[in-house]
Amino acid sequence: MQHTRTMAGIALAAAAVVTLAGCSATSSASTSSDTDWKTATSAESAGGMDALVKAAKAEGQLNVIALPPTWANYGKIIDGFEQKYDIKINSANPNGSSADEVAAVKSQQGQSTAPDVLDLGNAVMQQNLDLLTDYKVANWSDIPDTLKDADGKWTRDYTGLMSIGYDSSKITDAPKDLDDLLGSEYRGKVSIAGDPTQANQAASAVYLAALENGGSADDITKGVDYFGKLQQAGNFQNVLPTQATVASGETPVVIQWSYNNLAWGPAAGSSGNQDWKTVVPEGQALGSYYSQAINKDAPHPAAARLWQEYIASPDAQNLYLQAGAFPSTLAAMEQSGKVDEDALRAAGGMPKDYVELTDAQVTDAAKVLAAKWSATMGS
Repeated sequence: MQHTRTMAGIALAAAAVVTLAGCSATSSASTSSDTDWKTATSAESAGGMDALVKAAKAEGQLNVIALPPTWANYGKIIDGFEQKYDIKINSANPNGSSADEVAAVKSQQGQSTAPDVLDLGNAVMQQNLDLLTDYKVANWSDIPDTLKDADGKWTRDYTGLMSIGYDSSKITDAPKDLDDLLGSEYRGKVSIAGDPTQANQAASAVYLAALENGGSADDITKGVDYFGKLQQAGNFQNVLPTQATVASGETPVVIQWSYNNLAWGPAAGSSGNQDWKTVVPEGQALGSYYSQAINKDAPHPAAARLWQEYIASPDAQNLYLQAGAFPSTLAAMEQSGKVDEDALRAAGGMPKDYVELTDAQVTDAAKVLAAKWSATMGS
């Protein structure tokens, strides 16, 4: 989301593009006289999984936000949840950032359209823990202690690896690392997925640049400096890349998660760029788990908790893996024999030299980005 780390040609299932309903929802009245699902910290504590499923079906809807269908197989994951439980999913702002998710929670508080669940990057999540509520899924023990909050306020769900996606019809020599992107061949061609002060994926591109240029997870300043050089060389393209811009050739080089670069290439079939290739630079492989969380004021609290159960289940965890994202319960699935072995072989397994910033490092990195990014990039 390999030790050669060239991922072109890997045959992975493309995320199905589903038609998602607009963010319209009915209010969620309590489905049981003696159960308040807004305060339930586990299904077991509130009558069990059957009771949870019944309550969620009575609510009938679930509001999600910032989940593009091609991102880590969310198209198929959403489709699978709807089919399994006959619950309509309303998907808002699919190309939004973690910051957009938080803004929606705050601005729509008390409304039926507010997000029920969130898929957040770590920096934004750590700054907004007061918006979340505790919940532990049934297979809580399958999630490593390092990948979950002790009280259940959040759980990591998947990670990819920072990668370089490039259009091989426009780039003659495959880039091996970020330094290659400073060359004249890349003038006006290199983009990242958003504003690093707002979006985890974009910030992670800066983290990788720091690691490659003598910086560290403790100090990402050299990563900001790298992008300053990219800007000065005329190579940085301030355009938000999407599957459409990659398919059209507008954004020929994109630094983003491996599962997104893979999803926008040949794996997407006719809608993908058939010349799109993905390279994870040699050396330290940078990843960042995203986290699932429930809005404490979720308008559909039972459906929100059922979504968490589904996301942590082998069904959804293997769908992440099929897209080249490594799920949080991978070790447990391997041990129990529930992992999709074909998908695991295609993804190449978690690299041994995997690096992820700690919560404290992410917090410090966010301060560096807030202080230096705009000034360095002249924006």
